[in-house]
Amino acid sequence: MPELFSAGFLSALLAIVLIDLVLAGDNALIIGLVARSLPKNTQRKVIFWGTFGAIAVRALMAVLVVYILNVPGFMLAGGLALIWIARKLLVPDENAASQHANTAAAASFGAALRTIVVADAVMGVDNVLAIGGAASGSIVLIILGLAISVPIIVWGSHLVIRLVDRFPSVILLGGAVLAWTGYSMIVREPLLQPWLVAHPPARFVIAVLVFSISLAPWWTERLSHRMQPLVVLLPALLVWLLAFEIADPHLERMGGLFTTELGSYLIQAVRWLGWLPLAAGFIWLREQRPHRAARS
Repeated sequence: MPELFSAGFLSALLAIVLIDLVLAGDNALIIGLVARSLPKNTQRKVIFWGTFGAIAVRALMAVLVVYILNVPGFMLAGGLALIWIARKLLVPDENAASQHANTAAAASFGAALRTIVVADAVMGVDNVLAIGGAASGSIVLIILGLAISVPIIVWGSHLVIRLVDRFPSVILLGGAVLAWTGYSMIVREPLLQPWLVAHPPARFVIAVLVFSISLAPWWTERLSHRMQPLVVLLPALLVWLLAFEIADPHLERMGGLFTTELGSYLIQAVRWLGWLPLAAGFIWLREQRPHRAARS
């Protein structure tokens, strides 16, 4: 533990400031994106309470992080939660212009705050670990790290709102940041490590799958009607191929037809062609939906 105001203390403090600039920026980005569609007076409340929630969550996690990381499936669940939040942020807000009633603003405020707290709780793991490592066990440095992150988050949140007003594509950047963080948490899940080591290509498939699912609302809004099925079909194809990657070792252990040359050909045929009738059925059902709505 470095002595107060020693060279070691000051170098550790500088490291914590740099960590906050990088990692607290994620929190500012999330708070700003969540608050962007709320009325101006509600935005200030969301930024204040969102920042308060981020700091409170980090303070709690600084105490509990060692135990949290030992919970089986925590990293996987956190990564999936970030994918859900990314999709929620990128869904076009068609009611933004009409959210002027007090009841609507209050509901939006509560929903925004819940989204921010969940995102902060998940994304705060890396921040707490990084600050804890740089602080070398110094409670003073950990407290200073939390305090320094407050103005970064508040200022950064206001900056993000202004940038989104001017450059709406910043929302896509926020979704990409969440998708990358979600992917990194999923592949660091201890329960998945043995399988990922045995199947190196799975990391690439998971990365494409995470980004496809996370950013789907953005592309859906901008693709033509005929191209929109790709937003569902491409991730679904990856899931199909990943399912066969998982099932292959189990099929081999079952023996019988699956270990013969004919069985191998059948499995490969289903792997590469079996998804085609499913895709055709999905497209047909999608095309039938407007006709059914018109008849009713």
